[in-house]
Amino acid sequence: MSEFATSYEDVTRIRIEDPARIARLAASRSRRTVADTDGTMMIIAADHPARGALGVGSRPTAMASRTEMLDRMREALAVPGVDGVLGTADVLEDLLLLGALEDKIVFASMNRGGLQGGSWEIEDRFTAYDAASIKASGFDGGKMLTRIDLQDDRTSFILEATAQGVTDLARHELIAMVEPFWSSRPGGPGTKVVNDLSPEAVIRSIHVAQGLGATSAYTWLKLPAVDDMERVMDATTLPTLILGGDPAQDDPATLRATWKRALDRPNVRGLVVGRTLLYPADDDVNAAVAASVAMIR
Repeated sequence: MSEFATSYEDVTRIRIEDPARIARLAASRSRRTVADTDGTMMIIAADHPARGALGVGSRPTAMASRTEMLDRMREALAVPGVDGVLGTADVLEDLLLLGALEDKIVFASMNRGGLQGGSWEIEDRFTAYDAASIKASGFDGGKMLTRIDLQDDRTSFILEATAQGVTDLARHELIAMVEPFWSSRPGGPGTKVVNDLSPEAVIRSIHVAQGLGATSAYTWLKLPAVDDMERVMDATTLPTLILGGDPAQDDPATLRATWKRALDRPNVRGLVVGRTLLYPADDDVNAAVAASVAMIR
């Protein structure tokens, strides 16, 4: 008899009656690793909710339903050419129980404490996975969001914490996926954090991020697709994945064209996209994901 859950009610029942099944399924999971690819990957991301970010475009609570999000995740992960997933423990373990992580590359989100809109948002505490738990789960690496605001003293904390995360992951021979942004609060303290997406700011963030930790041997970058990607990507030799963008601001066709230009750079090795593909304007998840896979295959 399969140990996989057959319904969302079954997921809850297992969590009550047999929570140790999560570890058993993690240990027995059929795995692919980055080494099983040519280094080019399509990763579906679902770690926004843990930071209190539930909105997609004009829908402020689009990601509020966990079962709907899991439906969309499972549909996306089933599209041929999708390599894996990025998420927090709650999401990844639901998918694990449902059998959706078989033969998938898995990246674990590590710092989700910088809640969207919080006065402390830049001080993005590591409240999710750590390197030891990622290794124990048989996953492939950890992702760290690292926003740099020169006017916010909390930035020094996140730089130190990211450096420690990079070092710890490398000790376990796991990928450290660092997502840097040069950020500020143009409206002053307590107002919205805004990321500077100019080529110059992204280049500056790359140089800071790739220098964090005791080794860069296992460091990858997760970067936005911006103007002048040839010059931007000349700032690093590290393998890089392109993030999804802002579904509230970006036209899908324009966004895909921007991704395509970034993917033309030799050290750009794929996409890590979440809300843009999981909640497309026409709600056709399969078509949105398949079109993105086609760009990198």
